[in-house]
Amino acid sequence: MKKIILATALVVLASGCTEQLRRAGITDENINAVASVAGTLNKPDTTPAEEARIGHAAASMLLGAAPLVNDQEMMQYINQLGGWLARHTGRNDINWRFGVINSSNVNAFAAPDGYVFVTKGLLRELGNESELAGVVAHEMAHVIKRHYVIAMRKKDTSGAFANLAATSARSAGVKGADLAAEPLANLAQNMYSSGLDKGDEYDADRLGVIYATRAGYDPYGLPRVINLYASKAGSSGFELLFSTHPSPQDRLQQLDKVMGERFAAYEANSVIDNAAFKRIQTRAIKLADPKR
Repeated sequence: MKKIILATALVVLASGCTEQLRRAGITDENINAVASVAGTLNKPDTTPAEEARIGHAAASMLLGAAPLVNDQEMMQYINQLGGWLARHTGRNDINWRFGVINSSNVNAFAAPDGYVFVTKGLLRELGNESELAGVVAHEMAHVIKRHYVIAMRKKDTSGAFANLAATSARSAGVKGADLAAEPLANLAQNMYSSGLDKGDEYDADRLGVIYATRAGYDPYGLPRVINLYASKAGSSGFELLFSTHPSPQDRLQQLDKVMGERFAAYEANSVIDNAAFKRIQTRAIKLADPKR
């Protein structure tokens, strides 16, 4: 029914016949709300405020499934590492927030508006800090390239993005316009379950290597992680990762086309590991899973 109303509103508003709506007993406030929704349906992109709402809904959904670790040192470490990488992305307009999710599954996630999470299970499996930097940089690339926002718009069949305009209208005094939160959360859940397009993952791999290298890390950290994934095919805790990403072999093949021998010169003087990573990894190994 909502889609029929919106479709009708689009036709009426496009023809300039708002007077017909008034005669039908629809108030000017409701007309403005519908116009805002119709505008969002037609516009090609989201505003920063709308993207912040999408990111909040997505991050809330992820943390609703598994909470952040209750470990201040671990959280401080991941934010310091992420903050250092952020300085080398060429973007200073993103409010980055990093965290470690208390889950034994091996994975990492990003959400629009600067959210990046790695799981406790991933920290347990990695070999050194350059590998962690490669993974975090990969997730940051998803945010910078807006892969999730673009993919979610393509897959939105519930009107969540249309309702963002109504949510925005509420802040201007339009009543009954808070329609976006639940549809956005559902859309985000479906997005993380199905994964991004292969091209988006290959793009994030390429940029992840570049960002990590700029930050002084071993450029081959991310390829080593992908090799790790290949060796763990079928292992417990890796199921979601394999279901939402291209095969490790395909990812390595695509990276080889980009990297070749061009990054070898950066390897000799790069950071591979440090004592802080080993200390945090030990904490992750000892940390108990949350009680359900």
